[in-house]
Amino acid sequence: MKAENTQFKSSLKLIDATMLVAGSMIGSGIFIVSADITRNVGSSGWLLIVWLITGFMTLTAALSYGELSAMFPKAGGQYIYLKEAYNPLISFLYGWSFFTVIQTATIAAVGVAFAKFTAYLIPALSEDIVAVNLGFITISPAQLLAIAIIILLTYINNKGVNAGKIIQTSFTVTKLLSLFGLIIFGLYFLDGEVWKNNWTNMWHLGRLSAGNTLSSYSTLAAFGAIAAAMVGSIFSSDSWHNVTFIAGEIKNPARNIGLSLALGTIIVTILYILTNIMYTGMLSLHDIAYADKDRVAVSAANHIFGTAGTIGIAVMIMVSTFGCNNGLIMAGARVYYSMAQDGLFFKKVGTLNKNSVPGFGLWVQCLFACIWCVSGKYGDLLDMISFVVVMFYMLTIFGIFILRKKRPDAERPYKAFGYPVLPIIYIAMGMAFCLLLIVYKPRFTWPGLLITLVGIPVYYLIKNNYRSKQL
Repeated sequence: MKAENTQFKSSLKLIDATMLVAGSMIGSGIFIVSADITRNVGSSGWLLIVWLITGFMTLTAALSYGELSAMFPKAGGQYIYLKEAYNPLISFLYGWSFFTVIQTATIAAVGVAFAKFTAYLIPALSEDIVAVNLGFITISPAQLLAIAIIILLTYINNKGVNAGKIIQTSFTVTKLLSLFGLIIFGLYFLDGEVWKNNWTNMWHLGRLSAGNTLSSYSTLAAFGAIAAAMVGSIFSSDSWHNVTFIAGEIKNPARNIGLSLALGTIIVTILYILTNIMYTGMLSLHDIAYADKDRVAVSAANHIFGTAGTIGIAVMIMVSTFGCNNGLIMAGARVYYSMAQDGLFFKKVGTLNKNSVPGFGLWVQCLFACIWCVSGKYGDLLDMISFVVVMFYMLTIFGIFILRKKRPDAERPYKAFGYPVLPIIYIAMGMAFCLLLIVYKPRFTWPGLLITLVGIPVYYLIKNNYRSKQL
């Protein structure tokens, strides 16, 4: 099973790869997280600054990954880049974190978000209702629905990459057009009085309370508030790199992966900025910050279209989260496949089924994601994911500097844009973000870090076991 390029089917074109980038990014976040961001920063100017900082970081990382994807156009993506730049231990820690926290918890969070908006249409599926009480834990209908959706999409992706591709491309095109339409109508029906009120005191940074009072921060606490606000925007902009995991199934990967990363992240970043501008023209800052269950997009749609519009936007977000999870599920198992090929994961995960996809890996991923569905709430999962994700992004981007020194003569069909300035800026911003989260949001950042560090003894246990079987 070592000859992966002869077993994976190269059937994804540039448009499919771009839709995977955009579709994996646009899930539930843009429709929800602006509420928490506004609570943390308290003004429209800083709301946009948070999204602009995140957009800059995302674009910088994506353009930097273009160099790595062109150098190593094969299944596994970031796992492969870290192995080539550092060593098998570092790449394993990424793969371990990817399986235990990053990908599986993201799949769970998006699944729970799908259920959250389904419950808007069908209240019986609310996350506030107890469907199963096991004593030590209660499970809501929303969590059960999230699990059902994850299982369904895993089953579909087991049928082959073409089955997943059809869902991904069609659903992503639908949600891009829908989101663009929401922006156009929102800006057209913009409320001048609301806009004026929101932008009069646009740079006052503070905590916005439910009573509509704005408290100021000390200088250090202000940085902590911005980092806390960015948890949501980073989650909303994450998973753009999923396309690198399925490099073995993309036509002309050396060209198309880097190009799809650039196109997909640019499209989504522009849409995110415009969406938040639209929010500030339709809703007061208090209404954004304290929208019912943080469903900001539903509140905006209600102002634009009335009750019928809120139903439409809820359906649109269901389409968005469904398509997003399809992309996450499709790409994730390719990382575990690469780990298994290196003897660092269950051997069966490193095999392909009759449809040329890592079927067993998909079901293992499904199981872990379902466990996350019943373990925490949406916001809790966001805090844990964002910290670990940025930590490994920094390591990967620094790997470009290492590879430039280790392999100066290696073929690089594409070179990182703005090197070395932009990659250095990203690393500095990422480091500040992670340190501030440790200080100001330690409840879930520390567990994420500890889960990653637990991977060190796990790595040596697996390695020793693998070595003993080889003797």
